[in-house]
Amino acid sequence: MKSAGRMGIHYMQKLNAANVPKELVENGHNRVIEASLTLIRERAKLKGELIRALGGAVASTSLLGVPLGHNSSFLQGPAFAPPRIREAIWCGSTNSTTEEGKELNDPRVLTDVGDVPIQELRDSGVDGDRLMSIISESVKLVMEEDPLRPLVLGGDHSISYPVVRAVSEKLGGPIDILHLDAHPDIYHSFEGNKYSHASSFARIMEGGYARRLLQVGIRSITKEGREQGKRFGVEQYEMRTFSRDRQFLENLKLGEGAKGVYISVDIDCMDPAFAPGVSHIEPGGLSFRDVLNILHNLQADVVGADVVEFNPQRDTVDGMTAMVAAKLVRELTAKISK
Repeated sequence: MKSAGRMGIHYMQKLNAANVPKELVENGHNRVIEASLTLIRERAKLKGELIRALGGAVASTSLLGVPLGHNSSFLQGPAFAPPRIREAIWCGSTNSTTEEGKELNDPRVLTDVGDVPIQELRDSGVDGDRLMSIISESVKLVMEEDPLRPLVLGGDHSISYPVVRAVSEKLGGPIDILHLDAHPDIYHSFEGNKYSHASSFARIMEGGYARRLLQVGIRSITKEGREQGKRFGVEQYEMRTFSRDRQFLENLKLGEGAKGVYISVDIDCMDPAFAPGVSHIEPGGLSFRDVLNILHNLQADVVGADVVEFNPQRDTVDGMTAMVAAKLVRELTAKISK
């Protein structure tokens, strides 16, 4: 994945070295970006029109894939996750009903607007800043089609920053965030990359997009992670105290005084016994039922969510982690749609 990304960068470097007019290159970028956004815009419009015609939906979940892996500090396999998650959602080994009784076959409950074409954009020479803006704009295009709400399939955790930024800006103010993860992802800049998957929540907090940030499942945290948490007023709940915190975390009430609640689930929040297909294996995590208890019991108006860091290249147990990610998507869908 890194080599593919470098090909696009090297291609643009060759154009620059050949003294190709910057205006020509910029016009090319703009055409590719507009084509990418047009596809998301038109698919969201189609799904929104369908749901409004059917009637009866106050909020409806719409999947948006962001197959981005190059901001990972270790492995880039999460870029390949969105199609594998979709395949598992509709796997014939299970049915289309969530645990709380929502029917995923009902388009008022779940639709799909496709993927942001990350690799094609990078291959065209689009840089990191513009790529983040394109992801944000794609999320806003989904939200413009009432009653659609975005459930984003990653991708590495760097995508949470542009997605949360878009949700907050579109709603007109900060939101509360429930973040389930083995890591706080709050480094100021990891390995010199301000958009690293290990820095996404630093960017979110700096931007003022979150009123309240709760991080649950933490068990790999450095001194900087704790200092950054204190700096931004983050509520960090580590696994070493989970037995003490369980009752509180399984009865959360969020969003009062905010524009809504956003849920970000990094698959590695769970113990690798439940989800081995991740880049960063950290033993001692949450069980799958722990995660569902937290989500099912959460009292909140959930305005968006993401499921990130599933790495199909490490999912060696017959697609086990893909099914875990898919079930999380199904249950998050039930939480969003109403």
